[in-house]
This record gives sequence, C-alpha cells and structure tokens, in this order.
Amino acid sequence: MAASAAETRVFLEVRGQLQSALLILGEPKEGGMPMNISIMPSSLQMKTPEGCTEIQLPAEVRLVPSSCRGLQFVVGDGLHLRLQTQAKLGTKLISMFNQSSQTQECCTFYCQSCGEVIIKDRSWFVQSVIAQCLVQLSSARSTFRFTIQGQDDKVYILLWLLNSDSLVIESLRNSKYIKKFPLLENTFKADSSSAWSAVKVLYQPCIKSRNEKLVSLWESDISVHPLTLPSATCLELLLILSKSNANLPSSLRRVNSFQVAFLKM
Repeated sequence: MAASAAETRVFLEVRGQLQSALLILGEPKEGGMPMNISIMPSSLQMKTPEGCTEIQLPAEVRLVPSSCRGLQFVVGDGLHLRLQTQAKLGTKLISMFNQSSQTQECCTFYCQSCGEVIIKDRSWFVQSVIAQCLVQLSSARSTFRFTIQGQDDKVYILLWLLNSDSLVIESLRNSKYIKKFPLLENTFKADSSSAWSAVKVLYQPCIKSRNEKLVSLWESDISVHPLTLPSATCLELLLILSKSNANLPSSLRRVNSFQVAFLKM
C-alpha cells in the first residue's frame, strides 16, 4: 500500500472479543511525501524518504495481514483499515486498596499479589478505578448507562459504557505532536509507542446546566445507575474524558450527539 504523509501517526484499536482491529495511519496533508506501509503479524512498518518507523506489537496481539479490508482515506485522519487479529487480552484488577480518591499527591500503587507497579500517577488512578467500577457494575447489574454525580447531588457527566475489551496502541513519530495530545505527555517519548487496555465510553458533559432534558430522562430511567464521587473527582474525570476525546482521530470523536473517550484500565 502507498499513502502520502508529512507526519505519521498510528492509532490501532484491538477488540479482544471480536478479534478485530481498526488501524488508522497518518494525518496526511495534500502534497506530502510518499509512504509505504507493511503490515506483519507482530509489527507495523512505515517507510518514507526520511526514514523508516517500525512499531512492535505487544506479545498478546498478532495481526492477520491477509484479512485487510475496507481500506479508505478519511480527510483529517489518514488511511483507515480493518483487519482480523489473534488477541489474548486481559485486565489487571486492583483487588484491594484503601486510598481515598480525594488525595491530590502523586501516588504509586502496587499489586499485592505480584508486586508489580499498577498505577503511577493521579490521572491513571482515577481512570483505572472508575473504569473497573463501570465494568464490575455493568457485569453485576447488566447496566451500561451511568450518571456521574457529585456528593452535592449535581450530575456532572452522563456516561455510556460501550465495551471493555479494547487494547489501544498509539505512536507518534515526532515529539512535537505530544503537545497536541496532553493526555499522553507522561507515556510518550519521541519515536515511541504506547499500548494500554481500556474501556470505551460515550459521554455528555452536564456542567453549567448543559443537557438538562437528557439528564432528567436518564435520572428517571431505572436502567441508569447513579455513581457518586467527590465533586473534584467528577471534574477531574470530565477533564480526562475531554483529553482522551481530543486525542482520538477526528472521525472517531463522536457518535451521534455523544462524545467518545477511552478510560485506561
């Protein structure tokens, strides 16, 4: 395959249950340089006159190159491609922790059974705990819609859990693009890639009286589960969702009137 790109960005979402993946390559600009793309079971390779970029996939993920289909160019995103995968994905759940979600200092959390570092910073702590809470509640109560409300009984966010089996892999060729996606500042370095398990959600901000009618409908629906958090945590979660949404390729940022985001597990 060949494409035209001045800068190469890679976005790959792998769905464990569906054994499928969406691959988006580059943010092409008209008149850019040619780019040759090679898809192998364990890696992706992009070659331009400036050099070669190769991304190694996690050991749990293998692509099926012969299954490539649906190749299309989307303005503002680049090349979209769907393919099958052989993925064995799992999530590490935090079985026990007694840390308050109101704490503001930077924390490091360790798995009690294996001793591995699970969470290194405040933002990841909020994402991981809330993501796992959503997964557990959806499994136990068969509910996928949530109102995120503060202890002041105000609804801050309407949240709709889409799936919990995503692995997201991203890479930026040039470190200057990290500034465009601040959520990744702590994980990306120049010419690096990052992979993380995540839940995929739809959300609507409800601060400053936004979406009042929709909030009223959700609050009166018995299938919607309220999730109460400290007000400061609700605002932090909204910021995390907004940053995640801004980081996505533009064509993936909305589903109807809802915004799309990933919460890291």
